[in-house]
Amino acid sequence: MKEISKSVRKKDHASKMSGGAKYVADWSADGALYGRLVRSPYARARVLDIHLPEMPEGCFAVDRRDVSGENRVHIVMDDTPVYAGETVEYIGDPVLMVVGHDEKETARLAKAVKVDYEELPAILNIRDYETVFFDYNYGKGDAQKAFAEADKVYEEEFQTGYQEQAYLETQGMIAQYRDGKMTVHGSMQCPYYVHGAIAKALGFTPDKVRVMQDTTGGGFGGKEAYPSILACQTAVAAYKAGGKPVRVIYDRREDMEFTSKRHPSLCTYKVAVKDGKVIAMDIDILFNSGGFTTLSAVVLQRGIIAASGVYNIPNLNVRGRAVKTNTVPTGAYRGFGAPQTFFAVETVMNHIAKDLGVEPLEFKKNHMAKQGDATSTSGKYHFPVPLPDMIEEVEKASGYYAKREEYRKPQTGRYRRGIGISLWFHGAGFTGSGERDFIKAVVKLHKFADGKVEVLVSQTDIGQGIKTTLSKIVANELNVPLDKVFCENPDTDHVPDSGPTVASRSLMTVGELLRRAAIKLRGQWVDGEEQMVEEHFKEPDFIIPFYIEKFRGDAYPTYAWAVAAVELKVDTLTGVHEVVGAWGSFDVGTSIDLNIVVGQMEGGFLQGLGYSSMEQMDTDAKGRIRNNSYSDYIIPTSVDVPNLQVIMHEEEYPDGPYGAKGAGELPLVGVPAAYISAMEQALNGVNLYHAPFSTEDTMKALREVL
Repeated sequence: MKEISKSVRKKDHASKMSGGAKYVADWSADGALYGRLVRSPYARARVLDIHLPEMPEGCFAVDRRDVSGENRVHIVMDDTPVYAGETVEYIGDPVLMVVGHDEKETARLAKAVKVDYEELPAILNIRDYETVFFDYNYGKGDAQKAFAEADKVYEEEFQTGYQEQAYLETQGMIAQYRDGKMTVHGSMQCPYYVHGAIAKALGFTPDKVRVMQDTTGGGFGGKEAYPSILACQTAVAAYKAGGKPVRVIYDRREDMEFTSKRHPSLCTYKVAVKDGKVIAMDIDILFNSGGFTTLSAVVLQRGIIAASGVYNIPNLNVRGRAVKTNTVPTGAYRGFGAPQTFFAVETVMNHIAKDLGVEPLEFKKNHMAKQGDATSTSGKYHFPVPLPDMIEEVEKASGYYAKREEYRKPQTGRYRRGIGISLWFHGAGFTGSGERDFIKAVVKLHKFADGKVEVLVSQTDIGQGIKTTLSKIVANELNVPLDKVFCENPDTDHVPDSGPTVASRSLMTVGELLRRAAIKLRGQWVDGEEQMVEEHFKEPDFIIPFYIEKFRGDAYPTYAWAVAAVELKVDTLTGVHEVVGAWGSFDVGTSIDLNIVVGQMEGGFLQGLGYSSMEQMDTDAKGRIRNNSYSDYIIPTSVDVPNLQVIMHEEEYPDGPYGAKGAGELPLVGVPAAYISAMEQALNGVNLYHAPFSTEDTMKALREVL
């Protein structure tokens, strides 16, 4: 283990353990106004008229007419209105906000608002889409020729559902307009995203907007784009409030019902096999964007890039579409489009192997990419692909081969077992040239006269320990004690824009910039003087330029890799499945803090197991999310997976700090395929095609196989 990997006490440990950490709901409400959103009860309708109740003095309503800039939230395509325009596009679409002095009275007033609607036909099923938000195509080789020459062609369809981020702290924002400047603080992942959105909505110049991150109780992607929406709504209300702060903090039901989820998907795979080898794939991917585009463009891009998995497929044709339905808009969630397509490609590979009479893992080994091979987008795997060694680690820990052989025998009795394995990667950092052309990260180090050093970045600590790991990098290069380096919650008036806390980029990209900045500061260090240094992002020289119009080139500079096995015991009487064991080998390069990284791997793995099984979420016949509390949206706990083992495999990335690469999203991505493979074996070898696979699904399958 490298010295840098040795674990330390996290920078925010004391404040969180003592209760001193200040979340958005902890700010004093004295003198503040409360905001409550009035939402559409229809999936699609025309807004005809609004009837407000008699408003007590100091209470008022805010709608699209109060938006002083553009009534659009700046995300990617900017189609989400701050407040609904002439139509509403999903149940929960915000029409207006009621603002008042008392929380209960504000809720009463909001409930008393009457909106006249003309209900319009709504599209609720992804298969019925009419509007395509984004449509991408790419390929390599000659897929048409390969299919014509194939010995056998397989075609299968796979579905995945919603997944709720289920962060512990709900969405919340506080805004105040004073002295010509709008200040907003709250729970968020990306302060500069929020900053840009507010400036556009209010029509302000950037210097007239200040955004601060409060201590944030989890995000998992759910606080990437959505805080921009809530912040704009709250800022518009604060602008009208004449100097008083306005606070809007969701309760759990509002948060779970109306904020973004993981995109449901429908993936069709057509696969050509010749002489026992996959020679071509034709892949069609549909992602359900809901009522507005939000982040669907970039989620879909990552999903289709990952569509052929870890395999070297010489002939490839991929089409991906993000389509509109009149349901809650979907967005970012750990893995960002890749979990949907990795579930499909890993499962279709399992099914083909089964049909050919080959052990699935051996079949996959015969197709795995290696260093120097072309990626799906005709880029290059520039660095070693450690999958063979990682497979060996997981096989040894889990006993995969022996168990697979044992459970292949006819099983009788009430309980049946199965074990499955999956292989995957996660592209580290922003897709394509996003880092170079759009983010253009800048970091700074501020040395004070007393020798203390402040890390100035826009990265947010949302539980993943980034304050600690970035501080460790700087302290290590400066050769100063860790307590001499500190990193506060970002404030856009104080820190440069080093980019958002997304895409598994913070440690790999921003951490490396800070390492270089620390080397620069070390060379200029003068005792007793205040000093400032900065560093700008520069794309590595080895990168093959990526062209988004053609999906060609290096989509990512490097990849994090993973292998996982899941063993299940299925109760044929009740349909309940029990996770007997879960084993994962994860390569994130050098761990900057081993405890933090292992915790990330365990947490992400657990989320993947939930996505595979119990995390059922759907809409009713009218398009409303049915699960809006932890009573009816169940997430796994440590009790559900008593035997979860994480192995850290280290394959260094030379352009990451001390060899580190992206970590946060990796552990969730490929878990469902391993889980469903285990379910298939436990259910007498039946093929399954969707995740999550619930107890009810199991009972239906058991009626067919027993």
